[in-house]
Amino acid sequence: MNRKNYYRFVPAFVLALSLIDSGCHSRHIDSLIDNRTGAAIHQLEIDYPSASFGVDTLTPGQVYKYRFQVRGEGPLKLQYTDSTGKQVHLQGSPLFEGDEGQYLVILLPDGKVHWVPSLQNKGKG
Repeated sequence: MNRKNYYRFVPAFVLALSLIDSGCHSRHIDSLIDNRTGAAIHQLEIDYPSASFGVDTLTPGQVYKYRFQVRGEGPLKLQYTDSTGKQVHLQGSPLFEGDEGQYLVILLPDGKVHWVPSLQNKGKG
């Protein structure tokens, strides 16, 4: 390689090394929604700051997995229709931009829920 080509290559190489060394990664939350109600639920929707996700039906014992990123801050909210047609609305703990980890939501009989957040936020001071 001649000297002229070498000097063209060096800036790109230094940039690539700095990106690798910066340790940046996408912070996300892996959610698991576990239906332990004993019956199928319908129109499950999870709202979190800036977006939502859901599924039409979650059968008894079924676990729904979804990965998301938090933009902004606010509580995790959950709603679904139980097997009798009753609308259930529940609210979990607050989420903050930059949170990462796992959030387990165990749906229990009679519209109850067990929230199990295991989150960290490396971006908070």
